[in-house]
Amino acid sequence: MADRQIVACGGAHYESDPLWRYLLDLTGKERPRVCLLPTASADRDDFILPFYERLADRAELSYVGLFRRKVVDLRAYLLGQDVIFVSGGNTASMLAVWRVHGVDTIIREAWEAGIVLAGTSAGGLCWFEDGVTDSFAELGPLGGGLGFLPGSFCPHYDSEPGREPAYRELVGSGRLPAGYAADDMVALRFVGGELAEIVSGRAEARAFRVEPDGAEALETRLLPA
Repeated sequence: MADRQIVACGGAHYESDPLWRYLLDLTGKERPRVCLLPTASADRDDFILPFYERLADRAELSYVGLFRRKVVDLRAYLLGQDVIFVSGGNTASMLAVWRVHGVDTIIREAWEAGIVLAGTSAGGLCWFEDGVTDSFAELGPLGGGLGFLPGSFCPHYDSEPGREPAYRELVGSGRLPAGYAADDMVALRFVGGELAEIVSGRAEARAFRVEPDGAEALETRLLPA
C-alpha cells in the first residue's frame, strides 16, 4: 500500500518557500502535478493567483473550482495529481460543498492511493475529526471534519489571539478531543494516522500536542525536525 500522507499547515503556507519545497519534495518528482482546491475561499482569484505565482516554475499546476465548475470527471482529474492542496477560508462551507460534489469521497481515494494531501488553515483542519473554526462567525468546534486523521486541530495558534484560549478551553472541557495546534508557517506531516514530522518555515513558529488534564488542557511543545 502507498504511504497515506497529509501535511497540515497552521496558516500562511503561500508565503513560505521552505514549506513549498518540502511539500514538493515529498512526491519524489522533478515537476509534480499539484492541484489547488480553493473551495473554502469560494474560488476567489486572490487565493488562486498566489499559488501560480509561487509554483509556476516548479510544478505542473491546476485548480478545481466548484463554484464555477468546469471539470466534468472530478474523480479522474483529482486522481491524476501528485499533490492536492486545499486553501484557507470557511471550513464548514467547504466541506458542505465537497459533499454535494462528491469530493470528500474522491479525496479519500486519492489519499489511499498515495497522493499527498495538504493545505493551510481550513486546508489543515479539514482532515481531522474536529477542530477550532471561525466558520460560524465566532470560534468554536467545527463539528464534523473528514476524519482521515484522529482527534482535533487548531490552526493560526499564534496569529489570531483567541485561538489558543479557545482551543485549550474546548479540549479541557471535553467539547473537542485531544489534538494538535500549529502556528502559521508550521506544518505537521502525518503518515497513515500517525504524526511523522514537523517542519517550520520560520524559526520561532511552534506546534503543540494539546490534551485534557482534569478540567484544563495540557500543552506539550513539539519541536521541528
